[in-house]
Amino acid sequence: MSDHTYKLIELTGSSPEGIQPAIENAIAKASESLHSLRWFEVTDTRGQIVDGKVAHWQVSIKVGFTLD
Repeated sequence: MSDHTYKLIELTGSSPEGIQPAIENAIAKASESLHSLRWFEVTDTRGQIVDGKVAHWQVSIKVGFTLD
């Protein structure tokens, strides 16, 4: 197994469709400018309520990626 050094960043993704799509949106956007994404950890989950119903999700994650 090789030794790796990781960089850790925090992101917040959002979606009206749920937690998983919010996470996937954040990771997809990050992967446009970062490479070697390796793992994520959910750190916070929030939602917006409109007319007594969940209208939107926000999920904060920590994302680790390897440095070149």
